[in-house]
Amino acid sequence: MPKGSLQEALSLDFDLIARAHPGAVADDETALKLLSEEELGPGLERMLAGHAPGEGLWVFAYGSLLWKPEFAFDARRVGTVHGFHRRFCLLQRRFRGTRERPGLVLALDRGGSCKGVAFRLAGLDPRAALMPVWRREMQGLGYEGRWVTVETGDGPVRALTFVVNRAGDRYTGRLSDAETAERIAAACGHLGPSAEYLLRTVRACAELGIHDPHLWRVQALVAERLRACGTAANEA
Repeated sequence: MPKGSLQEALSLDFDLIARAHPGAVADDETALKLLSEEELGPGLERMLAGHAPGEGLWVFAYGSLLWKPEFAFDARRVGTVHGFHRRFCLLQRRFRGTRERPGLVLALDRGGSCKGVAFRLAGLDPRAALMPVWRREMQGLGYEGRWVTVETGDGPVRALTFVVNRAGDRYTGRLSDAETAERIAAACGHLGPSAEYLLRTVRACAELGIHDPHLWRVQALVAERLRACGTAANEA
């Protein structure tokens, strides 16, 4: 079986992750500054100024929004954004990691292309529809909002998405797959292990027919590391 294949990538499962991270992790509210809704509001208003009234309001999802959307939607389309690629390049010192062992979450970084899902948000009030996902993605200063064109089988749509904030202290730059896997395998926060975030994203992509070699390779490497940790613990 080729290394990095879908079957190998999906060999990681929730039981393996739970055995590697059996204990609860306390939340450290000081580990990550979060913006208030009042601080988030002006940025959302500027973003909405780029949305033409009467057009459908779309959000392009490529990571956790695939399996945990923060909004009601009435349509979704698999599509591709050009000029950005999906990559684990954003440190997570809270939620899925800690100060001592930060995890990694996905962001869009420059170059290449990314296949994901465009969701059309339901509701007549664009601000009310967008604020929950805007809060979730923007409160930790890791992302920047960006309007992009998503090429879908039913034609292009203009959608809001979240690209990495390269000027922020959470941006890692381009890590190797091995470095990425080491961080993800070791990290766990109060919302759970970083590896769980990875597994849920890979499974969501597989169900949608989306193949991302970066995710597949990292998934296989994380599985190897968690199995090796389990073997070492059993032999100790």
